[in-house]
Amino acid sequence: MSEYEHRTVLLRGGEVHSPADPFATAMVVERGHVAWVGSEGAADAFASGVDEVVDLDGALVTPAFVDAHVHTTATGLALTGLDLSTAASLAEAADRIRTHAAARPGDRILIGHGWDASRWPERRAPRRDELDELTGGRPLYLTRIDVHSAVVTTALLDLVPGIRSLDGFRDGEPLTGDAHHAVRAAAYAAISPAQRTEAQRAARARAASLGIGTLHECGGPEISSEADFTGLLDLAREEAGPRLVGYWADLDVERARALGAVGAAGDLFADGSLGSHTACLHEPYADHAAAGHTGVAHLDADIVAGHVVACTESGLQAGFHAIGDAAVGAVVDGVRAAAEKLGLARIRAARHRVEHAEMLTPETVAAFAELGLTASVQPAFDAAWGGEEGMYAERLGAERARTLNPYAALLRAGVPLAFGSDSPVTPLDPWGTVRAAAFHRTPEHRISVRAAFTAHTRGGWRAVGRDDAGTLVPGAPADYAVWRTDELVVQAPDDRVARWSTDPRSGTPGLPDLTPGADLPVCLRTVVFGQTVYVRPNE
Repeated sequence: MSEYEHRTVLLRGGEVHSPADPFATAMVVERGHVAWVGSEGAADAFASGVDEVVDLDGALVTPAFVDAHVHTTATGLALTGLDLSTAASLAEAADRIRTHAAARPGDRILIGHGWDASRWPERRAPRRDELDELTGGRPLYLTRIDVHSAVVTTALLDLVPGIRSLDGFRDGEPLTGDAHHAVRAAAYAAISPAQRTEAQRAARARAASLGIGTLHECGGPEISSEADFTGLLDLAREEAGPRLVGYWADLDVERARALGAVGAAGDLFADGSLGSHTACLHEPYADHAAAGHTGVAHLDADIVAGHVVACTESGLQAGFHAIGDAAVGAVVDGVRAAAEKLGLARIRAARHRVEHAEMLTPETVAAFAELGLTASVQPAFDAAWGGEEGMYAERLGAERARTLNPYAALLRAGVPLAFGSDSPVTPLDPWGTVRAAAFHRTPEHRISVRAAFTAHTRGGWRAVGRDDAGTLVPGAPADYAVWRTDELVVQAPDDRVARWSTDPRSGTPGLPDLTPGADLPVCLRTVVFGQTVYVRPNE
């Protein structure tokens, strides 16, 4: 614990979002915890006994956000390197690739992310011969926006003996499955330690600048590397910044424990993604109907059951990446089988997780509630790919696409929600995430701003078994953010179409107006366990 964390700080003259006092304008932090929240007048009693007084000047103080699903190094590589997520065409992407290659002559490998051919007028990914020309024949690893497929140069393929015989290799097409995992391992192995640390620092700095106090890192042998995972945990212990909670996606439970993970969980793949046609479905993809293609299943219910039993008995969380309805069904069946063996109470107490959980039915929603499964979800997915003309509708047809990401149904059933970004799949953007959930493209799936905010703060803490954090009440960890924002508003909890009220008699702490088109709050300061990890320049 640093010296700063022992200091006593009084914040006053603002708006403090606290269930302890809906009208609080001041807060005292002591020894890394919230010591008191209350009114401006009562704050005078503390003024002479604190080490520092912070004048909020009308700013809003909220709990710091928790991003419950992040790939930190990949996020940093996108921030510091080649990011194609905003490229409007294949031609623009090609220009960015050429420019990036010229600007990084010393890199052993070029890493890029974010292409999405479904948004481009050319409607295709870059070909390998094109990439060879753009990079001058250097190794390049370039992931699709969902990170479940990639295009690469010949020089990178040459680093992976036997790549052409692996599942997921089809010459002239993006790599998926085992072939993708193999080239990803080779690409990350070629990144220098300095390049990796630079990326991790960049990602943590960006998170802190957005009011994010905790990141759930989702690593694993098919995603990054053990050195990447342990290096990140070490960095978080040694340098100020957002907290890191590590999940290692491995069926080897003891390996996950040895690496310092809280769970053998995260992106333990039951299937792939909708964008890459690898999410596992009961019925074929609408745009691959003639071939009868239903995606790829990586785990069956028996494997899921065995893993959940092993994790529960070892005191670790289990968790699975499951997007398609068939994959979600396999996870539910497996967890239920584990409950039959160990008892429902033990399974519920372990708070196992399902990441993404996009294609749900009323039956699987009910099963999540019964089994105590946390739905770790990403509302920005719907903002990016939902709607009648979006990628989901293209892959599944409009009728099936409208069933995706049913947040209101999950909340009504009592399923715990934890919000994240899956960055770099979608950007770190906590207020944008809250807005995406409150203004879901399918109106019946919308939830209140208050519920969405809770899922992105307290929900992330609950997802790791902590019920004492994520709110600004006495005794809670002092993880908070200070925001410049417009007038606060209160949304009725049963108001799914977001009609707004500013009536203070509700007794409910207000939140910023997130109506589409309204300016999002600007982070002025982020504090983790009483330690300032970000201050906006010139503020």
